[in-house]
Amino acid sequence: MADEEEEIEYKPLSVRELLTEMKDISELMIDLAYSAILFNDSELVEEVLELEERIDSLSYLLLMNAALAVRDKNDAEQIAGIMKVASATDKISDAAGDIAATILRGADPRLVINAFVKAEERLARVKISENSSISNKTLDMLGTVDRVGVDIIALRRGKRLIINPEEKFMLKPGDVVIARGSDVGIERFKALAAGKVLEVED
Repeated sequence: MADEEEEIEYKPLSVRELLTEMKDISELMIDLAYSAILFNDSELVEEVLELEERIDSLSYLLLMNAALAVRDKNDAEQIAGIMKVASATDKISDAAGDIAATILRGADPRLVINAFVKAEERLARVKISENSSISNKTLDMLGTVDRVGVDIIALRRGKRLIINPEEKFMLKPGDVVIARGSDVGIERFKALAAGKVLEVED
């Protein structure tokens, strides 16, 4: 549940919208948490913990919307079922946060989940710099023009979180991107995002 001292502004969002966003974020958190462990990536840990706070806020908003929607016994029964789903999603996000936080506690969880170490793909959290050659380019141009073999699975622009952005979505300086790809693809993407000039592969 969100911190009681943190003031959360009420927004009249539909229950479907809130539950959908909670589901999408919790699924993303699981991927990020495992990748953070496997590659000892503290930036991914930070992203997981930020997303956990977002889930807490959405859960609180859902509770407020549910309280306002209850008019009779039938409404209460429907809301009870919805809140069970929301609670389960919240627990998943908490678990993902706990998994990622093992890095902050200095543990080496790779010894426990060694089977995942050979994964061919990894996740990375990358910020687009002001002088990056890929800023103001659409996602589909990453593969066709810059020959970057990564998939953008989520993107944070200010306080806005976008999951599975479309191919015509344009990157902007300051965007924080969650990318999935091979080690080579990820390193190339990081270099371009930082403003380095790379040769275009044949």
